[in-house]
Amino acid sequence: MDTTLHDPLIGRVLDGRYRVVERIAVGGMATVYRAVDTRLDRVLALKVMHPSLVSDAEFVERFIREAKAVARLDHPNIVGVLDQGADGAYVYLAMEYVAGCTLRDVLRERGALTVRAVLDILEPVLAGLGAAHRAGLVHRDVKPENVLIGEDGRVKVADFGLVRGVETQTSAHTESLLGTVSYLAPEQIESGTVGPRTDVYACGVLLYEMVTGGKPHTGDSPAQVLFAHVNQDVPAPSAVVPGLAPELDALVAAATARAPERRLVDASAMLARARQARAALGDAQLDAPPPVVSRPGTAGVVGSEDETRRVAGLPGVARPEPAGMDHTARIEVPAFAPEPPDGPPDAAPAGRRRRLSRRGLVSLVLAGVLLLFGGIGVWYINSGQFLRTPGVYDLPRAEAEQALRDAGLEVRVAEDYSESIEPDHVISTDPERGERVRRNTTVTMVVSLGPRVSVVPNLRGVPLAEAREQLAEAGLVVGEEQERFSGEVPRGSVIESDPEPGTERRPDTPVNLVVSRGQEVAVPDVVGEPEGSAIQRLTEAGFDVDVADERVHSEEEAGTIAAQSPRSGSRAAEGDTVELTVSRGPEMILVPDVRGMDEDEARDVLEGLGFEVNVNRLFFTGTVFNQSVRDDEAPRGSSITIWVR
Repeated sequence: MDTTLHDPLIGRVLDGRYRVVERIAVGGMATVYRAVDTRLDRVLALKVMHPSLVSDAEFVERFIREAKAVARLDHPNIVGVLDQGADGAYVYLAMEYVAGCTLRDVLRERGALTVRAVLDILEPVLAGLGAAHRAGLVHRDVKPENVLIGEDGRVKVADFGLVRGVETQTSAHTESLLGTVSYLAPEQIESGTVGPRTDVYACGVLLYEMVTGGKPHTGDSPAQVLFAHVNQDVPAPSAVVPGLAPELDALVAAATARAPERRLVDASAMLARARQARAALGDAQLDAPPPVVSRPGTAGVVGSEDETRRVAGLPGVARPEPAGMDHTARIEVPAFAPEPPDGPPDAAPAGRRRRLSRRGLVSLVLAGVLLLFGGIGVWYINSGQFLRTPGVYDLPRAEAEQALRDAGLEVRVAEDYSESIEPDHVISTDPERGERVRRNTTVTMVVSLGPRVSVVPNLRGVPLAEAREQLAEAGLVVGEEQERFSGEVPRGSVIESDPEPGTERRPDTPVNLVVSRGQEVAVPDVVGEPEGSAIQRLTEAGFDVDVADERVHSEEEAGTIAAQSPRSGSRAAEGDTVELTVSRGPEMILVPDVRGMDEDEARDVLEGLGFEVNVNRLFFTGTVFNQSVRDDEAPRGSSITIWVR
């Protein structure tokens, strides 16, 4: 029978705009319809809150929070929210319509998938969640039902109805758990704490399920599954699928570590690891046919395939619902009580009843007492004196200390720095969360002092080597070093730093230093002076002098200074070194006889030897008939005159 015929919204136009066509899915909070936007003539999904919940301000707030949160995200792997509004008793969200199926449909039909198909689905899911995490949002209900696979193959994450801020905490004692049992992270179960790592945990379970065809933890009740998440590691998928690549085992382990601080920090980090795993696998491993995994005896077991819907309502109440529904629901962990006997105690057959004697009655009572105390003793020895260390990660110090003392444990407080945990919140405990310990055991609780802070020391006037040591002791590193002239700070000492002294920075922050070159001094001109005289002048001016071993030919007389560096007029400081080159005198070159050559040829020959050529011309062109020097030596660079006629 088509139940949509009895739905009063079918055919109705909400808010004068959205015409409801058919019902797609029904969940605990809302019903999803396929609808048409009559203004823009496009198909979309309309999520309408159940009218019975509209009077509940908490549900309405969560419903509207979904719209505002997801509307901030613009990512191809997230189902977009287009509009939000109300029409009488109907509060709705208008969302992108994805024609296709859910990952739950695929797993139900195919079971385990090939590794390539698994990664082709997982990577876009992580990309979408990564965008949400960067925006400060957490999904909190990642599961196959909320992964949509379009007819075009695109993968999108849907149903951000449980979305919350990254830093949100929810007390497990004051608010029911939200989410689906099989995908809840341990800290979500124990303390209600949510963050990007809770989504990562759910994605790790999702990965396990796609690879193996089943969930890692199952049980006869929701409480058993919750207990397993808190106290048992997710097994390696290769234990179910022999021969599975170890990279996938490692990815599942990194995503589902029970301690949040040991888990991948967010979906982007898991995406990077997933891509590394893909790159490490060959085509044969990626496309190997998935095994057919037999899981007998799972019917009616919480955590087995398609059993999410059995526990989406009250525990133990099976409620069939359409595929693709919104499975968000409250999960109350039931209290356990001994089951009553099937019937009254067996009565003695008629005619065989007899009264116990006084001695027999006393013996029976003594036996019962012995059994009672024996049972209590066995219970105490095996479990009564033991308990599990409560999880207090990231709780305020006072609240965490009270929780440990309420559990029957002693507390010792230590302090340490943390980059991720805010001050006065718990970083870790020893023994760790979930470890089996005796009552009255002392638990060392490490409380955050916040990020370690380094203070830039005052380095003005401190020699550079000592300044480097002081920065290292403060936990800082030396950045750029520049030199500057200074008449106040001695040469080689620090003039100033950036950041300035007293500034607080994170450890290993670079500190740039400006170092004094000393007082600026004019470099005297000593070119052409005798070597000894030049050295004396420079030394008296405050410079060190370095004389080159090799002398050179120059225009200067032999034994005088041919060149200096830095040159006269340059900026220098006391203590700088001036390099001097001593002259060997001019280089003497034999002047050839160029008479009889034409003017151009004679010029080329003489200039090629390093002479300057002067021409005395009787006519405009002609032949050289005389020259000032010939067949004799002349200094290189000197002038030779030729006469042309």
